[in-house]
Amino acid sequence: MKREEAMGIVREFIKNENLIKHMRAVEVVMRAYARKYGEDEDSWGLVGLLHDFDWEIHPNLDEHPAKGAPILRERGVDEEDIRSILSHAEHTGIPRATLRDKVLFAVDELTGLVTAVALVRPSKSIFDVTAQSIKKKWKDRAFAAGANREEIEQGCRELDIDLWSEHVPFVLQAMQSIASELGLEGQSDVGKS
Repeated sequence: MKREEAMGIVREFIKNENLIKHMRAVEVVMRAYARKYGEDEDSWGLVGLLHDFDWEIHPNLDEHPAKGAPILRERGVDEEDIRSILSHAEHTGIPRATLRDKVLFAVDELTGLVTAVALVRPSKSIFDVTAQSIKKKWKDRAFAAGANREEIEQGCRELDIDLWSEHVPFVLQAMQSIASELGLEGQSDVGKS
């Protein structure tokens, strides 16, 4: 499946622009990890882009992403891509068998946390976010409470990478590469009178 077709599916089922931004963030990080590991960027990016395509029609864990899988099959998404998407949700029971599965699981929740940290900066700029500022907010469990920190840590263990010295800086840098598209480039008038 081509990226344009995948984006068509996203636009058909998702109306919330912030959710689309999240899916784009996951896509860009998946592409960056694919480059790092010498894997297929298009395949990895597609899985990242589509992983939450059904959240608005199946907004609970009983249905998402399992009930989205038949829709993806109807649209011609490869079965291995669908399996990867299913594996990003612990409750599906689909094991994370491939490196791509493990990366998707590791980046999904973290992209949301990085976005939240950027949005509370006075500048609202992802360029003002550091691994240290993310770590500070990480410790406050009330902050971005929806970002499952245990899953992020588990994802790093499955990838055998360090959360703070490797994973967080890598995800942050990948997201910075599309800051404008994510609405995280910041406000140019911050600090001016």
